[in-house]
Amino acid sequence: MLPLVLASSSPYRRELLARLRLPFTWSAPAIDEARYPDESPQTLVRRLAEQKAGALAGQYGNHLIIGSDQVAVLDGEILGKPHDFSRAHAQLMAASGRSLTFLTGLTVLNSATATCQIDCVAFTVHFRELDAARITRYLEAEQPFDCAGSFKAEGLGVSLFRATEGPDASSLVGLPLIRLVDMLLAEGVEIP
Repeated sequence: MLPLVLASSSPYRRELLARLRLPFTWSAPAIDEARYPDESPQTLVRRLAEQKAGALAGQYGNHLIIGSDQVAVLDGEILGKPHDFSRAHAQLMAASGRSLTFLTGLTVLNSATATCQIDCVAFTVHFRELDAARITRYLEAEQPFDCAGSFKAEGLGVSLFRATEGPDASSLVGLPLIRLVDMLLAEGVEIP
């Protein structure tokens, strides 16, 4: 089995990948993550996931390199990471009573053969009606300022949801494990 490398500095993605109980290393790829003009959110995340994996191919020959990228989309507009309280509050107010779709691009690059598997997994969160006070309490409690959509689904953020919809709940955190297992199995990886 080729060794695994996660092309990410995200602690959330590392925690998810560790669930598969496979040894892996990780490295942060240096790429420009800017969106191209008129690029769809789906195309963007697929491209960035592939570029992240490709950026490490020279450094990690004979590896399976996992790249992932995620955006949150509301009414066709991408919501970035809020980085601060006021932006997070505005994002959650905009999502109140509505649905937010997370698109996660996923790539597994075999750097030994230069073959690449690429996909995009969608997952939708349907929000409860939220008022400003509830959003403030949530943001003060969890401070999800480094998370697209301004919440942590693996934490208290789930209290903001009315329902979720999609093939793989782990994609909401940034690494769709069900689809990743399919890709790894196609590469001959034996998963416990």
